[in-house]
Amino acid sequence: MEFQALGTHRCELGESPLWHAQEQALYAVDIARRELLRWSFGRESPAVWALPSEPGCIALRAAGGLWVACRDGLFAFDPASGHSTLCQPPPFDPARQRYNDGRVDVAGRLWVGSIDDAREPQAALYRLDAPGPQRVADGITTSNGLAWSPDGRWMYWADTKAHAVYRLPFDAGRAQVGDRQTWLKFAPRAPGQSLEHYGGRPDGAAVDAEGCYWVAMYEGQRLLRFSPRGELLRECALPVRCPTMPCLGGPDLRTLYLTTARQGRPAEELARQPLAGAVLSLRVDVPGLPATACAL
Repeated sequence: MEFQALGTHRCELGESPLWHAQEQALYAVDIARRELLRWSFGRESPAVWALPSEPGCIALRAAGGLWVACRDGLFAFDPASGHSTLCQPPPFDPARQRYNDGRVDVAGRLWVGSIDDAREPQAALYRLDAPGPQRVADGITTSNGLAWSPDGRWMYWADTKAHAVYRLPFDAGRAQVGDRQTWLKFAPRAPGQSLEHYGGRPDGAAVDAEGCYWVAMYEGQRLLRFSPRGELLRECALPVRCPTMPCLGGPDLRTLYLTTARQGRPAEELARQPLAGAVLSLRVDVPGLPATACAL
């Protein structure tokens, strides 16, 4: 079965798809346009809200609404009013970094990584606790690919620029991570290598009910599924060059949604790939895991 576009809406830099089971709706962000989007189930056009700065990721909020991690900090968002409230300032200089990929763990804690604008290894991973963000890991450039194994024993974390996905022992009870180990490593693009022969670099990811890791390969025009042992189980060719992040949703959690990007892409590429920037969907055999709400 081929990927289908979710309506005609196109993002510049789509990211952080999130299935809201209670609302039967798909949320996502457009980082470049500073927008939050919601597709109600069965609708092809999204509701769109403006945000105060570039959003990196979103999460369900136990008190209602959403958490939105932006360049300027963590905001509580109310879809009914469209109002955003700053709850935590960022733990970094927003002139140099911003929040990027993030996810809620099995205990309801929100973890968000950052991205360094200068593409230097100064970014980090934070646990957003009530007293404020706690820095738990660092030394990377573009934090991405955050996910957990279904049993909560392992955290997955990627550095897109390094072409690597790490696996870290995870203690859910104490909210602690162990030393990171390189779990997946991809070949970087060689000088002069055409995009047609480049496999891409790991961007956003999701874990399904079998513990398999789905990862979007930015500029690689493909989506990969790995077993918990790191074995490649499936490679999905895509109609767009730049996928950004998958999630599993729909009423039975067996619809894979995939955000994509068109920002900064060559005009001739966009002419060949009219679905660039669309949210794509694909029916899969193995369901995902319900999104956990953050109790912050």
